[in-house]
Amino acid sequence: MTVSPRMHVLGHKPPIGSHGGRKMGRKEREKEQLIRTLNNHLNNIHETLQVLNQTAASSLEKVSWNDVIQMGEQVSKKATVVGMLWTGETPEAKAIEENMAEYFNMLQGFVLLSHGSTVGAGPTLSLSIHASVKQVVDSSFKLMMESITLYAGSDNKDKEHLMPQYVGAVWEACSALKKTPATNITAIGRAMTQVAVSMKDVLREMKELKPSSSDQNNEASHDDSAKADSEHQEDDNSSLDELGNDLSSEEMKVAQLAIGIVSDMLVVIKELIRTITGLLKHENPDDGGKFVDTLERLLKLCQGIGVQIDELGASLYPPQELSVIKAASVKILSMTDELQKEVESFNSSSEAFIQACNGLRSSLKQMDSEVDCFNTTVLEAKLQNVAISN
Repeated sequence: MTVSPRMHVLGHKPPIGSHGGRKMGRKEREKEQLIRTLNNHLNNIHETLQVLNQTAASSLEKVSWNDVIQMGEQVSKKATVVGMLWTGETPEAKAIEENMAEYFNMLQGFVLLSHGSTVGAGPTLSLSIHASVKQVVDSSFKLMMESITLYAGSDNKDKEHLMPQYVGAVWEACSALKKTPATNITAIGRAMTQVAVSMKDVLREMKELKPSSSDQNNEASHDDSAKADSEHQEDDNSSLDELGNDLSSEEMKVAQLAIGIVSDMLVVIKELIRTITGLLKHENPDDGGKFVDTLERLLKLCQGIGVQIDELGASLYPPQELSVIKAASVKILSMTDELQKEVESFNSSSEAFIQACNGLRSSLKQMDSEVDCFNTTVLEAKLQNVAISN
C-alpha cells in the first residue's frame, strides 16, 4: 500500500505560512504554528505508514485483529473529542494543538498495531488490512486539516455543522474495521466470492443475447409461450435488444453452451469456497505459510478464470470470434485442472468439488466440439462462395 500523507497538506504552492514578510497578528501566528505542528505530525505518520508496505516478520508476536478494532474505537472517541471543541466558542490554539498531539500519538499506535496484525498474513489479507487502515488515516487527516481551517476562519457560521461530518467519517472508517477479514481464509474467500459476482454479471449479459429475427420467429412458431415472452420483452426493451438480435442459429448454439460453462464455473467456485471453509482449522501460523500459499494460488487461478470468462462473454457478440472462444475454453480447462490438483493436495478433498470440475469439463468439451463444427461450416461456406465466384 502506497500512502503519502504529504499529498494532503504538503506540496501545495510555497511552504504553508509564507506571507511575503508582512507583519502577522496573533491569530495568524497561532495559525502558522498549528500548520507547522500538523505538518510535523503528518511527516511522522508518513514514516510510520511506510512500515505497512513491508511484510511483518514472522518472528514478531502476532497482534489480534480484535485489539486493532479496540484501538480503532479509541481513535473514534478521540475524534469525537476533537469535534466537541467546536460545539461552542472558537477553541484556543493551545487546546487544538494539544488534542492534535494526543490524536496523532494514538493514530501512530493504531498503525503500528495494525502492522503487527499482518504477521503470517498473505497478500490478500494484507491488502484488506492496508485498505482499512488507510481509510482511518485519511479520514483523520481530513478531520485535523478541517480543525485548523475552521480556526483560521473563526467567523464561519457553519463550523458546528461541518465538524460532525468529518468526525462521522472517522467513525465510519473505524467501524469498518469490524468488517475487515481477520484471517487469510476469510480474506481469500471474500476475494473468490467477488470473482463469482463478476461472473454472474457476465452470465446475465450472456442470457440477454438473442437470435436473429428470422431464427427467432422460426423457433417461436413451435412454442407459443416463448413467442409471447419474446414479444413482451421486445415491447419493453426493443432498443436494448438490438445489439444481440443478430446471432445466427449456429452462433446461438455457441452462446447457449457458453452460458452452461459459466453456470458450471460458478458451481465450481461455490464448492471450492465450501471446501476452503471446511478447512478453517488447518490455518496454522506454524506451517511455514504453505497452506496460505496454496490458498493464494487457488485465488489467482480463480481470478485468471474470471478473466477468461470475460473474454468468452465479449466474444459471443456477432460476429463471434471463434478463435478467441476456443482459446478461452482451453485456458479455462487448464486452470480448472490446476485448481483440482491444488485442492487434492489437502488432506481431505471435496467429492462435490471434483464432481463440479468434471461437469465443467464436460461443458467445455461440448463447446470445443460445437466451435470446431461451426468453424468447418464457415470454412465450407467460404470455399463454396469462392467456387461460385470463379
